[in-house]
Amino acid sequence: MGLFDFFKAKSGEQAKKGGSASKWADRASDKRAQTYERTEALQALAELGTSEASEALLRRFTFAVDPSISDQEEKEIAFRGVLNAGREAIEPIRAFAAKADSLAWPMKLLRSMLNEDEYITELLEWLGRWDTEYAKFIDPKLQLLGAFEEHKDPRIIDRVAPFLEDVSEQARFTAASALLAQDDPRVAELLMPLLLDDESVRIRARIADGFMKARWQVPEEARPRLASTLPSLYRVSTSGTVER
Repeated sequence: MGLFDFFKAKSGEQAKKGGSASKWADRASDKRAQTYERTEALQALAELGTSEASEALLRRFTFAVDPSISDQEEKEIAFRGVLNAGREAIEPIRAFAAKADSLAWPMKLLRSMLNEDEYITELLEWLGRWDTEYAKFIDPKLQLLGAFEEHKDPRIIDRVAPFLEDVSEQARFTAASALLAQDDPRVAELLMPLLLDDESVRIRARIADGFMKARWQVPEEARPRLASTLPSLYRVSTSGTVER
């Protein structure tokens, strides 16, 4: 019997009696608390199914504890508890994501709650908080750009394209990958400047590979220059496509 099963009945009764998330919030997010105490609080919050409880449960995703199996069990309780609140949890998730160091759990939650169109809309709004300038910590931006590799939507192209000029090489690489995943001929024109001029060999190789798989034509006026700047193993064919 896991921790979740052990405390389910007991904490469920206590949640109904306690009634308020504030009773459990501090203990649920206390890294120094005993595992059984924190789990009991998490389960009590999970049973409430309210916006307030969701806000408290989301705080559990900000730290890790040992052993890892307990950490995962606790986070699964928090995850189910947030889902239990239904759409009441969306605003707390948005508020949490705006300040979070990682968007992995918020994105996973919304993916389970929203349809495809709603989910993409939400992520695009989150991406709108970021620009292409230098920032010391950009993990959330990279997670958002990476998430678009798994979805196709015309809006993604326009909203991700500016990040092709990001000062971060990793952001440019991830943005290029997200655009290539759209399988849209419009992407070829957007990526051509990077294919010709980006200082990163791996970005040029990634784009060259995308051009090759999609069999996009390189504009005739760009072919001579591209032939001399393509990463090794790639070449421009006589028909204007990229080959290996």
